[in-house]
Amino acid sequence: MGRVSETDRSRPRRRRPFRKAVGLLVLLGVIGYLFVQRDSGSGASYCSASATGAAGSAGAGDVQTYEMTPEQAANAATIAAVGISKGLPDRAVTIALATAMQESALRNLDHGDRDSLGLFQQRPSQGWGTPDQIMDPVYSAGIFYDRLAEIKGYTRLPLTVAAQKVQLSGYPQAYAKHEPDATVLTAAFGENGTPASLVCSGPVPSAGDPEKVRAELVRAFGAPAKEALGAGRAGAPAGRSASAGGSVPEEEVGLRLKEGGGAAEARRGRAMAHWAVARSKELGIARVSYDGSSWVAGLDGGAWQGKGKGGGRKGGAGDARDAAPGEVRIFMARTTAR
Repeated sequence: MGRVSETDRSRPRRRRPFRKAVGLLVLLGVIGYLFVQRDSGSGASYCSASATGAAGSAGAGDVQTYEMTPEQAANAATIAAVGISKGLPDRAVTIALATAMQESALRNLDHGDRDSLGLFQQRPSQGWGTPDQIMDPVYSAGIFYDRLAEIKGYTRLPLTVAAQKVQLSGYPQAYAKHEPDATVLTAAFGENGTPASLVCSGPVPSAGDPEKVRAELVRAFGAPAKEALGAGRAGAPAGRSASAGGSVPEEEVGLRLKEGGGAAEARRGRAMAHWAVARSKELGIARVSYDGSSWVAGLDGGAWQGKGKGGGRKGGAGDARDAAPGEVRIFMARTTAR
C-alpha cells in the first residue's frame, strides 16, 4: 500500500490506474511463481488422479482428472484399500469415496454437526463406534463398507440412494455431484480395465520408517499384505536414487505379491502401489516400482516413468529396483546410506 500523505493535498486521480496495474502485475507474478514451484516439484506438494473415460460412456476417450492435497490423497487411498481388502467391487469403493467427499472433503475432521466425526462424519451416539475408533480412517471406512454391504443390491442402486441408506443424511442428493470424481479415484486405485493413475508431486520427503509402512500396509490391506511382506525383501538396502533434491539414500520395505495371482492380485497390486504414492509425504516413501513403471519422489513432476527411466536414468537400461510382473516394490527415504 502507498504511504498516507503528510499534507492535506489529495493524490492526483491519474495515479490510480497505475497503482492498480502495478498491483495486478504483482499478483500475476505471485501466481506464476507458485505455478512454477508446483510444476517443478520444489514447492507445495499436491496429488492428482486421472482416468480415461470408458468406451460407451459420455466421456469415452477423454482424460478426466481430480486434484487433491496429500492429506486428501492419503485418506482416499485408505478408503480404497479397505474396500479392496474386503473383496468389494469398484462400485462400493466409488460410493464410499463420494460419501467421504461430501461429508468431509476427504479430511479426517475432529468436529462436525452435533457429535459427527471423521471422514464419513459418523456419530458415536448413533452406534458408529467410539470417537477414537471413528477418527481412525481404517476403522471408519471399514464400518461404512460393512453397513453398505448389508444393503441388498446396492451395486445396482443410484449412488445417492446407496449412500443415503448408510448415512441417513439430511441432504441425500448432495452425494451425486461427487460421483464423477469418485469414479476417477476408483479407477486409479482399482483394477477395472480403465487406463488410470495417481501421481504426487513435491519435495523429496523426510526419512521414513520401514516398519511403520509395513504396519500401515497390513492395517489397510489385511492378511494379503502381511503375506506379501513376508515374501518380500524386508529391510534390504537399495543404494541411492537421483531426485530433484540430489542423491537420496533408499531402503526397501520388502513386498512381493503372488506371481500369476489373477485379477484380484493385480487389483491389489495397483492399489498398493498408488497407496504408497498417495502416502509418500506422510510416510517418507522415496520410490515406488510396479508393473514396469516407477514413481520417484521429487522427480519429473511426480509422473510415473516406464522401465529403465525412473530416478534420472536414460531410457533402455534396466535397474535393480524395477519391479517384476506381479510385484510392488516400495523404497523409503533415509538420511544416511547403510
